[in-house]
Amino acid sequence: MLSWAITFLVIALIAGVLGFGGIAGAASGIAQILFALFLILFLLSLLVGRRAPPV
Repeated sequence: MLSWAITFLVIALIAGVLGFGGIAGAASGIAQILFALFLILFLLSLLVGRRAPPV
């Protein structure tokens, strides 16, 4: 998922340099959403993985 966020970030940067403002804005918005989703899932996996094993 992080790779998708980085991909959309690169697309947004290239589109911004080339002057495609609408595409750059959309791609950066998608990258932000994917990155936030990645962070939430990463933190959840850290919390779930730290549970004490059943005795």
